[in-house]
Amino acid sequence: METNPALAANIVASVQLALAEDIGSGDITAQLIPADKESNATIITRENAVVCGISWVNEVFHQLDPNLKIDWAVSDGDVISVDQILCTLQGNARALLTGERTALNFLQTLSGTATTSRHYAHLMAGDGEAGHKIRVLDTRKTLPGLRLAQKYAVKVGGCDNHRLGLYDAFLIKENHISACGGIAKAVAQARIIAPQKPVEVEVENLDEYQQALSAGADRIMLDNFSHKDIQQARQISLSQEKNTAVELEVSGNIAADNIEQYQNLDVDFVSTGALTKHCQAVDYSMRIE
Repeated sequence: METNPALAANIVASVQLALAEDIGSGDITAQLIPADKESNATIITRENAVVCGISWVNEVFHQLDPNLKIDWAVSDGDVISVDQILCTLQGNARALLTGERTALNFLQTLSGTATTSRHYAHLMAGDGEAGHKIRVLDTRKTLPGLRLAQKYAVKVGGCDNHRLGLYDAFLIKENHISACGGIAKAVAQARIIAPQKPVEVEVENLDEYQQALSAGADRIMLDNFSHKDIQQARQISLSQEKNTAVELEVSGNIAADNIEQYQNLDVDFVSTGALTKHCQAVDYSMRIE
């Protein structure tokens, strides 16, 4: 999966920050090794996972030693199994030792996100075609500083991204509605501020849903709706010809143990923060010869 220019620049900046955090005034332990010593190393996995984060690992070692060589046996998105070798490395021993933890931190975190996302994508898809049309979305509940990285990992795992931040789409929630004086006023103001940006409104009941429909929202998030009310919401939109194009998103306490219940509902999206905040880092190890 290719990285776009914005993500590529973000990788460089993220790695610079991570290395500065770890190395500080210098890696005093690595100085135990002769400066000109060359070594080989391998990265292996100790558990089954979906691999993600190769570009971050490459950047870590490139910044430490541009001449260091890495030969990958896998690609982002590949399913890996216990004790599988992901890559071999050859280069300056000090660079290998200094970059080990930072490289593994990126790799284990992003692989954890991708692995969780793959699990959710499979749960929603089920055994048939019912869940295939419903896209599972992430949220902004990401690790600070790793927003673009985790959003990338979510897509590697097979799910999709909600908005990237506060700048690329409106998401009008309870506090916005209260401060603006109502859903209609909030949507109208959004159209004035950035008419080219999509407008989504989060609603908590069918009355608010009707208001959002009437206001012309592009997408409506049904927060903690019962399945009955979700079905009624779709029927309401279909009964109003001008609103047939509205997108419906379901959110609220959606987890691995209940997401399959949404497979057969007539909605466009299911969003859950679990993709990025409930993922568990994958256990990787780097062995230096």
